[in-house]
Amino acid sequence: MDIGIKEAILAIITTNKDVVQGGSVPVFYANDKEEMEQIALKVAKVTLGMIHDLENDCFVVVRH
Repeated sequence: MDIGIKEAILAIITTNKDVVQGGSVPVFYANDKEEMEQIALKVAKVTLGMIHDLENDCFVVVRH
């Protein structure tokens, strides 16, 4: 039996606090683009997720 999260948004990483409103997904705030990329890579690695760049200073880590 396979019990687990199949399809979900796992995290949001941004440098712009005005882009993201609170919700049920963890939000990580980075100081700059480089830090945002590093956080996204680490979160994706730990959660086995994929990173999607929304091109508005925001990355979303999802599980497909």
